[in-house]
Amino acid sequence: MTALAFKVKSKNGQQILKDLTSDSTVGELKMFLSSISDVSIERVSVLCGYPPKPLDISNDSQKLSDIGLKTGETLIVEEKSAAPSVTSSAESKPVENGVASHETLVPCRPGILMKKVVPSDNSCLFTSIGFVLNGNVDTTVHTLMREIIAMEVASDVDTYNEAVLGKPNADYCVWIQQPSSWGGAIEVAILSRFYGLEMAVVDTLNAIINRFGEDKNYGQRVFLLFDGVHYDPLYLEQVDGGIQTIFPTEDMEIYREAEQLAHEAKSSRQFTDVNKFTLRCNVCDKLITGYVEAQKHAKETTHTNFGEV
Repeated sequence: MTALAFKVKSKNGQQILKDLTSDSTVGELKMFLSSISDVSIERVSVLCGYPPKPLDISNDSQKLSDIGLKTGETLIVEEKSAAPSVTSSAESKPVENGVASHETLVPCRPGILMKKVVPSDNSCLFTSIGFVLNGNVDTTVHTLMREIIAMEVASDVDTYNEAVLGKPNADYCVWIQQPSSWGGAIEVAILSRFYGLEMAVVDTLNAIINRFGEDKNYGQRVFLLFDGVHYDPLYLEQVDGGIQTIFPTEDMEIYREAEQLAHEAKSSRQFTDVNKFTLRCNVCDKLITGYVEAQKHAKETTHTNFGEV
């Protein structure tokens, strides 16, 4: 008997279900899903896999192990219509491993890849990196990381020139150490080298993963989520309640889970449109909408210190 954990998505939001085992029945699963989603048991419909496909939950006495469910699955709960249309058996899709498809489900890990929300305080990148390194949210780690970045940039003026940094090297070194300055690709690349880790940034705006340190053949990888403006760390929530934030780079299963998360987030529009988000100029307090307007304001006023609103 194996303990199971599922990520459940329904009209009530996203929750973790940990109360079942491989010996639990479909009927028990439906009871829990009904309670979580506020959908009556007889009208519970479940999708799983990627892309999501209907799960056969017609036999209440079947064990979860018999319908192909593994720990770590994402279950999407929907409500069946009161009078579903009847289809002939000839039109029904074949069921394999409990899923109405011939495709084989990808094996799941003993846990669920989750997002840890960190404060939107202009240092979210550094707080997120601190979390994947240490396993806790510490909003003071940005000071050390900013100093590390400034020292690296100052030591290599040829690589980190004005064309790369967008400002003179010395000015950048002062700017990045200000708590109100945002971090981005340059800072991720430097910290990836400093800590000797591949940092995979899951971009939910474009549904892609940008890998920093990929060419260094590092043995370990961490994941950060980026929605166009804000960074959050990703971690694996394990069945026993523990968490894992650092993974072997050869572990492509967790990498595929991160890719799936990016696609799910984009399809549900869980990203920030960089042309519509609001910033405040920390120099003159002007409110600015979008990245283009921020660039224009910086060019006209030389103000480059912006904060999240």
